[in-house]
Amino acid sequence: MAPSSFEPVAYPTLQGKVAIVTGASRGIGASIAYELAGRGADVMITYTSASSDAKADAVVEQIRGLKQHSRRAAKICCDLRQPESPKKIVDATLAAFSVDHIDILVNNAGVLIQLTLDKITLDDYEQIYDVNVRAPMLMAQAVLPYLGKRSRIINVSSIAARLGYAGVTLYCSSKAALEGFTRSLAGELRAEGHTVNAIAAGPVDTEMMAQLDYSLLEAQNKLTPLEHRVAEPVEIAAVVVGLCEDAGRWITGQTISASGGFLML
Repeated sequence: MAPSSFEPVAYPTLQGKVAIVTGASRGIGASIAYELAGRGADVMITYTSASSDAKADAVVEQIRGLKQHSRRAAKICCDLRQPESPKKIVDATLAAFSVDHIDILVNNAGVLIQLTLDKITLDDYEQIYDVNVRAPMLMAQAVLPYLGKRSRIINVSSIAARLGYAGVTLYCSSKAALEGFTRSLAGELRAEGHTVNAIAAGPVDTEMMAQLDYSLLEAQNKLTPLEHRVAEPVEIAAVVVGLCEDAGRWITGQTISASGGFLML
């Protein structure tokens, strides 16, 4: 089920655009996909496991049911830990919408493991870095030949990249790597007018967040200056959409903290 949307825009600001959103069967990714579609984009959503088929179907159906625009949506189940998955996703997108271009890539998929350094194994390292760092790089590489005019690549990072939480060394460092990749790629693609940015999301009301201890949730609320609450997925999606629209054309190489002031950059 896609999170609740803001009021529909009066005109399709992303009409004719083709978008890929990874990790979009739920939470932030589902909301991003829905908001992009609400502004006129055709959206391919990706997810990892067949256990999420029903949730992915629900997101696709909600997008297709948008009344203000007749939108197209498709899904593909792909494990981003597999190096061949990005090409499969891109090929499936081009085929699903009968197009030869991709205009928006949102690297949202990510995984987290809570382990202190003394317990981390090479398998743990590969699990985190394969999804959080390598997959976004390979996804960007796969879409590169098909990028349309002034395309957008957005990487969903986390405030954890800069706050150094104990016990999540792999996750924090992987998001820091993702932000470094964002800046470098922005430099590489500047001549073509493409923009590359990262969103450092703060605490968000998702299924993952719901698994945390209540006392930790309370602490996070208190540390969030704006309204002392966690974000709704749609509030992160709104930042992504703003960067994708034409008004975001002069922003590139940036990490934007969408955290209600939890992290001020």
